[in-house]
Amino acid sequence: MDQILAILHDLPGFLDGFIADYGAWVYALLFAIIFAETGLVIAPFLPGDSLLFTVGALAARENAQINIWLVSFLLLIAAILGDAVNYHIGRFIGPRVFRKEATSAKPTLLEKLLNRKHLDRAHAFFEKYGGKAVILARFVPIVRTFIPFVAGAGAMNYSKFFLYNVVGAVAWVGICVGAGWFFGNIPWVQKNFEAVIIMIIVISVIPIGVELVLAKVKAKKETPAAS
Repeated sequence: MDQILAILHDLPGFLDGFIADYGAWVYALLFAIIFAETGLVIAPFLPGDSLLFTVGALAARENAQINIWLVSFLLLIAAILGDAVNYHIGRFIGPRVFRKEATSAKPTLLEKLLNRKHLDRAHAFFEKYGGKAVILARFVPIVRTFIPFVAGAGAMNYSKFFLYNVVGAVAWVGICVGAGWFFGNIPWVQKNFEAVIIMIIVISVIPIGVELVLAKVKAKKETPAAS
C-alpha cells in the first residue's frame, strides 16, 4: 500500500520513469490498471480519474512518448471490458454475497475481500439511479468499482447494461483524458500537479458526501421524535 501511495504522490514521475525503462509497455500498464480498477471488485484503491488526467497531460507534451489517440482507445476498451467482467462476476457470485446469511456477525472470506460497506453503498446508489448509475458511477471513486458487480448481482439485463457501460466509459475516458490534454500542461497546473490531482480526487468524492448527508437528513426527518 505504501508503494501505491508513493506512486499516487507523483504519477507523472512514475509514468515517465516507466516509459524510460520499458517504453511502449506503458500502454499495457495503463490498460491493466484501468481494467483492474473497473473489473476487479477487490481493487477500488487503484487510481482512476487522476491517472486518466495524468495520461492526457503527458500525451500533450512536446515530443510526448504517449500517443493520445492510441492510449485513449486502449483505456476506453479497458474500461468497457472491466465493467463487463465485473458485471459477470457479480452475476455469478453476487446472490451469495447479498443473501441474508452473508450479513451474519461473522463475515465470510468473500465479504472481507469485497468490503461489505462499499457494496451496500453501491447498492443504494444503484437503487436510487437505476441503469443511469452505471454511467454516473464512472465519476465516483470506489462506487465505480462496485456498481457493475451490483448490476450483475441484481440480474440487470446485459444489453441494457452494456449500453450504459459504453456510454459511461466514453464519457469518463473522454472527459478525464481530455481535461489532462487541455489543462495538464498549463504552467500553474504543472507547478501544482499534486495539488490538482488531490483536487480531482476530492471533487470526485463530493457526490458520495452529498448523498451521505442527504441520507442522514432524510433519516432524521423520518425518525419520529421521542415523546
